[in-house]
Amino acid sequence: MTELATVSATCLNQFAMDFEGNYHRILSSIETAKLQGSKFRCGPELEITGYSCQDHFHESDTILHSWEVLAQLLIHVNCQDILIDVGMPVMFNDVTYNCRVIFLNSQIVLIRPKFILCDDENYRETRWFTAWTRRRQLEEFILPQLIVTATGQKSVPFGDALLQLDDTRIGFEICEELWSPQSTHIEQSFAGAEIIVNGSGSYAELRKAAHSLTLCKTATSKSGGLYLFNNLRGCDGERVYWKGSSCIVFNGTTLRLGQQYSLLDVEVLTASIDLTEIRNYRNSIRSRTLLAAAASPYPTLRVNWSLSSKARKMTFPVAEIFCTPEEEFARGPALWLWDYLRRSSASGFFLPLSGGVDSSSVAIIVYSMCHLVVEHTVSRLHMNDEVLIDLRKILKNQDYVPTNASDLCHQLLTTCYMGSENSSEETRKRANDLAAGINSNHLTVDITSVVSALITETKSVFGGKTPDFSGTRTENLALQNVQARSRMIFAYFMAQLCPWSTGKNGFLLVLGTSNVDEAIRGYFTKYDCSSADLNPIGGISKTDLRNFILYAAKKFKLSEVKEIVDAPPTAELTPLHTNQTDEEDMGMTYSELSDFGKLRHPGCCGPFSMVARLLHLWKDKFPPTEISRKVKHFYVSYASNRYLINSLEMTHVILC
Repeated sequence: MTELATVSATCLNQFAMDFEGNYHRILSSIETAKLQGSKFRCGPELEITGYSCQDHFHESDTILHSWEVLAQLLIHVNCQDILIDVGMPVMFNDVTYNCRVIFLNSQIVLIRPKFILCDDENYRETRWFTAWTRRRQLEEFILPQLIVTATGQKSVPFGDALLQLDDTRIGFEICEELWSPQSTHIEQSFAGAEIIVNGSGSYAELRKAAHSLTLCKTATSKSGGLYLFNNLRGCDGERVYWKGSSCIVFNGTTLRLGQQYSLLDVEVLTASIDLTEIRNYRNSIRSRTLLAAAASPYPTLRVNWSLSSKARKMTFPVAEIFCTPEEEFARGPALWLWDYLRRSSASGFFLPLSGGVDSSSVAIIVYSMCHLVVEHTVSRLHMNDEVLIDLRKILKNQDYVPTNASDLCHQLLTTCYMGSENSSEETRKRANDLAAGINSNHLTVDITSVVSALITETKSVFGGKTPDFSGTRTENLALQNVQARSRMIFAYFMAQLCPWSTGKNGFLLVLGTSNVDEAIRGYFTKYDCSSADLNPIGGISKTDLRNFILYAAKKFKLSEVKEIVDAPPTAELTPLHTNQTDEEDMGMTYSELSDFGKLRHPGCCGPFSMVARLLHLWKDKFPPTEISRKVKHFYVSYASNRYLINSLEMTHVILC
């Protein structure tokens, strides 16, 4: 029987600065890999600390605790007889690097620093780390005393090298190096690296999971080889959600593909392959053999270890299945909320539900979260599953067993329609109907008396003058804003008291409902319901939200949604006879605003180039003078309202 090399890629839901929790998840993945017969376990980027430590990476404590976790792994009995690769920050010559640390049987083999750092979009790696620029060079790294005490090892090679095992050669990339136009795996494969390992921290964007898999497939289809892509999963304390989707790719085909959005804290993908297939594949590409023959020597470290054995079955390609954009909206923000909820001491969520598209979308996202939690736990009731443990902790009920999403939604989500004398029966009905459809704990309050009290109190201060909606623009806006801000006060007041009202301890996290279009335009009241603890839709446009809740209506059988989508968006902050609408207030439609936002970013258009682009995109809609006027109005609004943006809550970012 042919000997097969068996390796494991992992996906972990780590949390920034949670050294104990991160250690146990890493250890669990190593134990699982060994049970699956693996000879090599690799992991995600910065898995020991968590990726989003931010300025904590400047602290010596963070480096120290990373070494302490590594020391525990080095000497643990279950970390023997398997080659292990973990990610952590390492300070060398008073410079901090983002590193991979590879060890075998309590001895560190190599510390490999990251060559290409990422500063795109939400990444800021050069703030905390420095790129290693001495390619194909190694230096001696003197290990900290705690490692010497634990293992007896005093130093280790630090820098750029390949590992030569008994049966194959391994190269390493770290996250951005795969995405770079000049990826490091190219030179490494020419130098004989048959296995490329990538420890990554790649967050969710629409369709990004398919793109990252394509990069791995392209790397191995052009050069041959086995590519192990290890990614983080979940929210580790920031605005983004790590997308998961770890994979193992072999000569351009997908052998293993991890879940794109999942509640699993630890996922291990194991594959067994015939290494001779890599050699045959590479040798058949004659242009590649010419380049490999001319390649410069690469530093190589000898490791007495083999990945091959006869006691395995060969792994064959699997189907590649990814979420649709609408499904990504349903799952990504929902699991982002779940990670914040379970890692806080909160008992659930509080949502001001107006009956409009935005707040309804947030309600449905929480309902989607409940579906995901129930689907996960129902099949694992007798497995001491971490999700069920977290759920019982949140509900403060150690005997709770979820039966369906509606029941769980009633336990976790309190919605509240905050009406006023300017609210219509139509919006009240839409809010009530949706709350009934998802079975939230629904409440109704009237803010009219509170608003009236504020107006009456200021009357005496201003010499008897009373603002009126039919007066100046200043009066009109002040009367609208005081209603909106009263709702924020009600939201936090009720979020703290809702558990108390039912005889329970705890508090609720307040959810915000402003979308990315309104944030860019500056169309929101500072410190109204846009100011909350968390906002799962703050990175999504109104156009995409409409598409999402129509999708959700079918998926979750919510017939109430169509009426919500069909209704014109309105804040209902002026008397009903004025027929106030958001688009009239903004001076632009949401469709136009979505185009402005996407051209500004990621289109990188300023006013001049935006007009130039829209002359083509809108040539059948508006004359050039009207396009110019609309763009000017957008940028004037954008610029004059920048002061508002700093008041926005923690917002989930899912780039489109």
